[in-house]
Amino acid sequence: MKRAQVKRSRPDIDAAVRGGDWTQAMDGEGVPSQATMEQALYWRQIYTEILGMEEKVLKRIRQLMATQSGTARREVELTNVPVVVAQAERFRQRLGYWEARVRELNGGVPLKRGRTVLATT
Repeated sequence: MKRAQVKRSRPDIDAAVRGGDWTQAMDGEGVPSQATMEQALYWRQIYTEILGMEEKVLKRIRQLMATQSGTARREVELTNVPVVVAQAERFRQRLGYWEARVRELNGGVPLKRGRTVLATT
């Protein structure tokens, strides 16, 4: 009799994949191009906070790495650092979407790929 194989969730893998996926919005986030000014300002603030935290985490990891042996430092470079960098880049990209939406709602002219420039009149 075969045992049923249960697929176990890997929160670490799930988090790493989610952290690096720029298209992954947060729960309740919605689509930037459909957001009101209030929503755009809210999400811009959320992503600013998270990105700031990720940058501090990365800075602290690098400080701690300086005191580690070469072997430990190399393992951190191969495991921890790429995950935090990917997460920071995701939050930086998402922040960019919301900054573009705020500019657009303030009278900016939308450009390709979600970027905006200020309207000149």
